[in-house]
Amino acid sequence: MVAPTTDETATLLRAVPVFSGLTEADLARVAEVAVPRYFEAGAVVFREGDDSDTCYIVRTGLARAIREHSDGRSITLSNFVPGELFGELAMFDNERRSATVDMLENTEVVAILGGDMRRLMGEHPEIAVKLISALAKRLRATNERLARQSFQTVQSRVAAVLGQLVLAARADGAGEGDVMITSTQADLAQLAGSSRESASRFLAVLERAGIITQGRGRLTVHDAHALERYVY
Repeated sequence: MVAPTTDETATLLRAVPVFSGLTEADLARVAEVAVPRYFEAGAVVFREGDDSDTCYIVRTGLARAIREHSDGRSITLSNFVPGELFGELAMFDNERRSATVDMLENTEVVAILGGDMRRLMGEHPEIAVKLISALAKRLRATNERLARQSFQTVQSRVAAVLGQLVLAARADGAGEGDVMITSTQADLAQLAGSSRESASRFLAVLERAGIITQGRGRLTVHDAHALERYVY
């Protein structure tokens, strides 16, 4: 990983709604305390119950937040694409992490310590307001996704997840043609809230239709628009 310059980090921060109202000088100050980090696909940034003292902004790649049950089941709460913030609950209190965050792809982030964020919120109350707004938006999105999962078929959920991953890949620089997604069938099933067997059967249907091609630990989406026919 090539560490971003202070100017590159400031540019990334400027695109994050929470920081978009800061002046160039303030953005530069935040960028100076932001620390670049790199995680390989499958790496865990933090686990539910861990101490919380840092928030992260995705620079490249794809991360997700999950909640785990004692019987081994888990549910995906959110996906984080470039320009999105996670771990921000640590900025408001000293409670332990409420979810586990791991990486679906090799991912670069910048990390900001809680103490630095709290100082910034004290100096710029609008940052706190924007953080609360971002959290409310994420909560609404989570509620909508859980509602959809309650009523959608497995096919609809898997197709929707694939569509979201295509959008994330394109936001990270993928072109408008074929899009390769680095996810196993188990990963996709977990994201869709289904069993691996059910997800695998539907992926085979998509492959026979020429919409995707599967490989080991990855698949290529050839026709993202065709996925929309399965989402309702």
